[in-house]
Amino acid sequence: MTGFSSSAQAMSLVAFTAVATVTLLLCVLTGPDRDDLDEFYTGYRSLSPMRNGLAIAGDYISAATVLATGGIIALAGYDGIVLALSTALSLVLLMFLLAEPLRNAGRFTMGDALARRMPGRAVRITACATTLIALLPLMLVQLAGSGDLLAYILGFSGDSVKTGCVIGLGALMISYAAIGGMKGTALIQIMKIVMLLGSGVVIALLILHRFDWNPGALLDGAARGSGAGEAFLQSGLQFSGGSNPRLDMISSELTVVLGGACLPHVTMRMYTARSARQVRRSMSWAVPCVALFVLIISVIGLGATALIGRATITAADPQGNTAYLLGSRAAFGTDVSTAETLLFTTVTTAIFLTLLASVAGMILACANSLAHDLFAHARVFRGNRRRTDELSPRREMLLARVSALAVGAVAILLATLVQHRGLQPLITLSLCLGASALAPALVYTLFWRRYTRTGLLATLIGGTLTVLLLMPGTNLVSGSPGAAFPDSDFNWFPFTTTGLVSIPLGFAYGWLGTVASGRRKAEEQRKQYEAVEGWILAGGTRGDE
Repeated sequence: MTGFSSSAQAMSLVAFTAVATVTLLLCVLTGPDRDDLDEFYTGYRSLSPMRNGLAIAGDYISAATVLATGGIIALAGYDGIVLALSTALSLVLLMFLLAEPLRNAGRFTMGDALARRMPGRAVRITACATTLIALLPLMLVQLAGSGDLLAYILGFSGDSVKTGCVIGLGALMISYAAIGGMKGTALIQIMKIVMLLGSGVVIALLILHRFDWNPGALLDGAARGSGAGEAFLQSGLQFSGGSNPRLDMISSELTVVLGGACLPHVTMRMYTARSARQVRRSMSWAVPCVALFVLIISVIGLGATALIGRATITAADPQGNTAYLLGSRAAFGTDVSTAETLLFTTVTTAIFLTLLASVAGMILACANSLAHDLFAHARVFRGNRRRTDELSPRREMLLARVSALAVGAVAILLATLVQHRGLQPLITLSLCLGASALAPALVYTLFWRRYTRTGLLATLIGGTLTVLLLMPGTNLVSGSPGAAFPDSDFNWFPFTTTGLVSIPLGFAYGWLGTVASGRRKAEEQRKQYEAVEGWILAGGTRGDE
């Protein structure tokens, strides 16, 4: 069914079971053993810069990134490589522009960073809602895809078995987040990135060896295998069916660059560094890891097209999501030794661990925001308690764990409903929300002196609603064979992503909201910002630490 040998499938099953057992045990051993919020939310900021950097890279490289980007490189060539480079550039942007101010302004969640200048229930509630709306689609993609991926690797079929995989893996991911907290999930991310990069480097070298270490021969072979000829090595192939391919490509790249690194499960890692200097050193480890991954996935994606051809890739999955696995398998040739089978098992295990770690990190980010922003600070659903009552650390940690269960359960339920649909719109939706709502809010909050609460709410709410209104009109949702609803056609928006329209509007909403607040309010905000400007930008000592 898959072309993978029975021995590879058996070894993969054993490896998956061992990894699930070991990682869950690690979470139990390293998880919080006291009712201490700092331990649960940040792991006492005890990770070294190297380990924190690896954890950041692990959170940033999700299973959706590995599978979807590998597929786009294999099927669209140049456009896919540019997309992968945009992914790396997004983290570079976070490193140089936002990482240190975010760490200095925030404590546990993105809501902390946004409410530091503009405290209030409305800001906390909106930040929490935006976090959930931005991360839920990404969780669905990876949960819904996990059943198909395991079925493909292990060679079984049947919708009920796939649904069982989704539920079982989802329960495991919830356990990671609820039991391990920040430190436990960080260790899983470190394991995942080491396995992913280690196995990927070996596979990439094997593919280059097949082409006599000549990158030009690899590119020529990929162009021939793609069926598109020279167009495979030029821009525009991915968007050739649209009315404005060049603008569509610019819109997609802009969305990835601004949205990828601003998603809450990535930014929450900034709060785990002890100082601004440590967050710089952490990012100096994370960025090279992501850059190395871009190089690896480019070689493997191109190698898949060159060695087995586009037809074989699309026969396995029309979107090319299995290209990374097919390229890894093709690197060994026809006769596969036991050592090569073991190496391929390492690749499949790395993908499996990437699925587990990615969703666990997102569940943790959502649970933290619900417990800390919504329940502890916005003080909603407090029953007979007075809203002035402080929530005890023990109760907040309990709420965080219950929130992880609730978020995970909702994600599992929705994933079982969408697993037979095209999932690319959900990936794009998350990135568009990050670029159109979260990125403008963070940039304005951290750097614009006159930014007001009204401007912040306008940015978050306006940017989110704009994306949610425009996204259904794209050709990812309907009007194309690979759309989520291929038999319907309500495609009216001219681009694949909403970024070219929604990103400028996200920034405009913030400006208009601030102007509408009046000069007196803006002047008050300017004075408040100037009082803490050096602390946010230069990293003074925080009173809460």
